[in-house]
Amino acid sequence: MTTAKQLNHVYFMLVKTTVIWLRLTPKERFNFLKTTISPILKKHRSVKMRFFDSEAFSGHFTDVLMWETSEVKDYQFLVEELRETLFWGTYFEIVEIVPSIENAYALYYEVEPLSAA
Repeated sequence: MTTAKQLNHVYFMLVKTTVIWLRLTPKERFNFLKTTISPILKKHRSVKMRFFDSEAFSGHFTDVLMWETSEVKDYQFLVEELRETLFWGTYFEIVEIVPSIENAYALYYEVEPLSAA
């Protein structure tokens, strides 16, 4: 059974690439990710990130970053660090952040979560 200490917070960050990002060469983009973003991700190991391309399916945002953690403070600190880089507002516009808690209903009602697996 899930306990309060095991709450899995998931944040869906909808972002849109900017013209500035698109004008960078692929080599420049990957260098920025390696030298700027990777160290931030490594610093906050309790926060897992998954990246989804969506530009072929939406005109409002181009990508979805899924952040997952049981430590809300670590996610908050990671976002604060991202805001101090060119990622935030220069290379990507943050369209929306959708916070959620995985299977929160199951914890509240003390039932096993629904699963397709």
